[in-house]
Amino acid sequence: MCLAMPVEVIELLPEQRARASVDGVTREISLALVDNVVPGDFVLLHVGFAIGKLDRAAAEATLAQLAELGRQPGEGATP
Repeated sequence: MCLAMPVEVIELLPEQRARASVDGVTREISLALVDNVVPGDFVLLHVGFAIGKLDRAAAEATLAQLAELGRQPGEGATP
């Protein structure tokens, strides 16, 4: 099984690289497999490589679902 995660590109770097961010964590990624990426775009990240672009709404929905999966049982529940 593999997991690709949406990240936001915040800075383009030389040699088809970029700085990307998710949840305040930034890392350098490769854009070698995806064309026409600009800062503000969301890409799917898999083992350090952007493997596709996606729109903001889809990225935010996916990130919200991942956050929900990461909650402990009962956490965030309302009485």
